[in-house]
Amino acid sequence: MAFLFRSKAKSDITKSTKELLLKLWDDNPLMDNLHDDVAKALKQIRVAIQGTQEADPSPEEVARLVESLIDEDLLYLLAKSMPRMPFMPRKDAQGILSCAIRFKPVGLGATALPPVIAHMVNERPETINQLCRGYESRETAMQCGMVLREALRHRDVAAVILYDQSTNGQNVIRANRIDVNVHQNGLGIFWQFFEYIEKGAFEVSADAFNTFREILISHVKSLTTHYLMTNFDLFFHKYNTVLVQSESYVTKRQSIKLLGEILLDRANYAVMIAYVDKGDHLKLFMNLLRDYRKMVQYESFHVFKVFVANPRKSLEVQKILMANRVKLLNFLPTFLDDRNEEDTQFHDEKHYLIKHIGEMTVSKPTQPAVDPAEASPSCDAAQDQQDPQKSEEPQDLIQL
Repeated sequence: MAFLFRSKAKSDITKSTKELLLKLWDDNPLMDNLHDDVAKALKQIRVAIQGTQEADPSPEEVARLVESLIDEDLLYLLAKSMPRMPFMPRKDAQGILSCAIRFKPVGLGATALPPVIAHMVNERPETINQLCRGYESRETAMQCGMVLREALRHRDVAAVILYDQSTNGQNVIRANRIDVNVHQNGLGIFWQFFEYIEKGAFEVSADAFNTFREILISHVKSLTTHYLMTNFDLFFHKYNTVLVQSESYVTKRQSIKLLGEILLDRANYAVMIAYVDKGDHLKLFMNLLRDYRKMVQYESFHVFKVFVANPRKSLEVQKILMANRVKLLNFLPTFLDDRNEEDTQFHDEKHYLIKHIGEMTVSKPTQPAVDPAEASPSCDAAQDQQDPQKSEEPQDLIQL
């Protein structure tokens, strides 16, 4: 690819591209000409870093180009300027960012971060923040989402998104300065995903949910479990009220399914125990079993079964199930009957729940094998033990 830069060194092409991108933020009367120049510059860089169908790029050439992209802060500027680009330059910007993120120089250790990722998380996390804010525009959502999911293969990128509490214009937290025991205020960029999913246009909402899911499930053992336990009440209140109870069928169904995945992941045992300990959570899913849409009912069943199958139910959960036992035993035998023949696992699980509910008696819960409070000492939700006096209060009947 050396022919691409015969007239200009790599530092020159990145500098000139940077100057063009900065002009996108000016009131330029010759914007059409500027867009053409930006398109040419980005196409040139994309071919150099990605190659063509006929020829792959030289690793040495790519290494020098990536170094120049970092030195000129062009990665951040590309992410920031996407909303001001026409479609094709925006697509090229996405290609440049994705290739730069994937690039690992020859000889780099297997566990070492690629240079662009290391730069993003420790020196310029504002780039990650800007990519997340791509969901604020219908035009940039998919391109930014593709880059984010590429970057989210690395734990530190997810950590920056989860633990940043800056507002627009403030410095974003660096990965090497994160304190995982600090409770979140609900104002950082991660919490904006709830709004992107719930209030965005359909394609924005769908792509934002895919990225949201990757943030939560890509690094469960090393990151997400502790985060969810530390911010249990804040996260699940928002999750249940905004996503699980969304007016959007797609959002509701996907959110319930994702919640089931989170709770049934063995690494999230402490999260599961804390979640199914709450009577309000049980009431929510008992009522979702009655949703008029069968797939919502089906996904809700897979969360509801965790409450019933839990051998260490809280007194609150036991009393709700006992108060509604007759209704549940009348309701469940014909629940989603048309799935029984094609889904034998569902049939077996439903049969088990019916049998278990029929044999239930109220008993004092035993200590869980893993105490959520011990799993994450900073988690408020798991620190309070069930109050026997409080549990004696009558529970509201669920209208099954």
